[in-house]
Amino acid sequence: MHIQLLPDQLISQIAAGEVVERPASALKELLENSLDAGSTDIQVALQQGGIKQIRVTDNGIGVAKEDLELALTRHATSKISSLEDLESVASLGFRGEALASIASISRTQLLSRQADAKHAWRIASEGSDISAIEPAALDAGTVIEVADLYFNTPARRKFLKTEGTEFGHCEEVFNRIALSRPDVALMLQHNGRALSRYAVSAPERRFAEVLGSEFAAESISLDEAAAGLRLWGMAAKPTFNRNSRDTQYVYVNGRFVRDKLIAHAIRQAYQDVLHHDRHPAFVLFLDLDPTLVDVNVHPAKTEVRFRDAQSVHRFIFHSLNKALAAPTGMSSAVTASQAGYNPFAQQPASTSYPTYQSQINLRAGEPSGFYETMFGARNGAITQPQYASPVCYAAEFEAGDTAGQPQPDVEQYPLGFAVAQIHGVYVLAQNAQGLVVVDMHAAHERIMYEKLKNALDSKSVPMQPLLLPLSFNADKLEVATVQEVLSSNDDSLRQLGFDIAVLSPTTLAVRAVPTILQNSDVVELARAVLSDLREFGASRALTEQRNELLGTMACHAAVRANRSLTIPEMNALLRDMEATERSGQCNHGRPTWFQVSMSDLDKMFMRGK
Repeated sequence: MHIQLLPDQLISQIAAGEVVERPASALKELLENSLDAGSTDIQVALQQGGIKQIRVTDNGIGVAKEDLELALTRHATSKISSLEDLESVASLGFRGEALASIASISRTQLLSRQADAKHAWRIASEGSDISAIEPAALDAGTVIEVADLYFNTPARRKFLKTEGTEFGHCEEVFNRIALSRPDVALMLQHNGRALSRYAVSAPERRFAEVLGSEFAAESISLDEAAAGLRLWGMAAKPTFNRNSRDTQYVYVNGRFVRDKLIAHAIRQAYQDVLHHDRHPAFVLFLDLDPTLVDVNVHPAKTEVRFRDAQSVHRFIFHSLNKALAAPTGMSSAVTASQAGYNPFAQQPASTSYPTYQSQINLRAGEPSGFYETMFGARNGAITQPQYASPVCYAAEFEAGDTAGQPQPDVEQYPLGFAVAQIHGVYVLAQNAQGLVVVDMHAAHERIMYEKLKNALDSKSVPMQPLLLPLSFNADKLEVATVQEVLSSNDDSLRQLGFDIAVLSPTTLAVRAVPTILQNSDVVELARAVLSDLREFGASRALTEQRNELLGTMACHAAVRANRSLTIPEMNALLRDMEATERSGQCNHGRPTWFQVSMSDLDKMFMRGK
């Protein structure tokens, strides 16, 4: 067989197979062309899920008469003209093949009128046959109709799904565009019925319209910029998680992408607060110099390649991690602005924590010894009264029983003040919005976890020697783990605040433990730490598996269920939660508290009906 040139029509149809996978792919290309044309109002009408017809109408700059035929020709574009242009693409389209590919496998009609033109012009194509250009009636802008997709390639048409499935994909493309351009009005019709209509609005409002009010209410707004990079948008709180990735939208310079590097940075930012196999929800925009990113990687232009991938990864992780780490009651903007950040510089491992929790001075009284030992010594005494019954602290002030005493500002303390404890598991508190329910073990676990992380990062885990070393029967693997650590001069145990010695082939002795864990079950804690060191290895346990190891320690040290807390202890727990990063979830990703508003309580009891 001899090598031969393929016909232009076949070349276009092969290209169409890469670019136009289904009706949604064609719709994406048409919408991006409308946006590149500067449109501020775009209307989409579909028939039979886009299989029968796709019609896109916009008010963009239009196409000149002399350019209409070129618009349906492969590798003809107004977006770029040189290699330098390709290396700094700012438009959504640039290859000049999408419209030609679509036209080669459909019956296409293009009408366009520029603002200064006397009238519109029309061109049509049916596969490889292109009609003559003729006058038409149209306001300024462009209308393109794509009918009978794959009519001349029946083998490809057989791979299309049902009308409902194809429409679902088209609607998803429409929503991606709607999320990316809140400054553009958009409307979607299907089979003559208007389904979505979005007016020009602020980004947050558009996000709520497309993804729902629950997403908007449960999300954090962020806007971080450094070293020519900007990350902005909304990220859902860990408690608003999904069982799939269907609410994840990332845009690079306005282009929707599925990038592994960005996905990994986001996953790392959420990994400390998300439960097991759940997935976060977000709409995030990364803006940077077009010369720092290559968009000519994938036929569908959904993948990109960064010139300095490590710096982009670090910037995204840091920005999102700061937003998610905001202590309860503190805005992400406040937390994110506490320190400048340069993604191109090596970042310190330690993180500074707010210290306002130590400034509480409510009323005379002594904090419990239990809380002092379990939660650490406090700079300022927790001066709240020891109630004999679960009377709300804030309510006492309202009753006027504390004349001359400073009244607590409920707004200052987002989690409010303790009322009671239920079955030794949950703490009830009253705040300005209504009722707060706290899982005391999960909350304490997060507090201990963050303290351990902070101490290990600063290499200052305080060690508490035991008055009498605590010996226990150990299995061979536990003894071997300690012997391996000691024989290799590995100080991993001491870095964690432990001093463990081998007394015999079957006995270990714990001589010291981390100060903040001294009241936990020392033997069980030591066994758990040794198990992690054995499974991961000492070096990995203190690096890539560090959080898992510290999580194990925090879980063993956290206050257990059925532990009766006093009102001062409960209030001290609430204050610590307000000052601890990521305190909305334990380190397993479970929520630590829920808010029940007064309106919710009123609905439960049908008040006002």
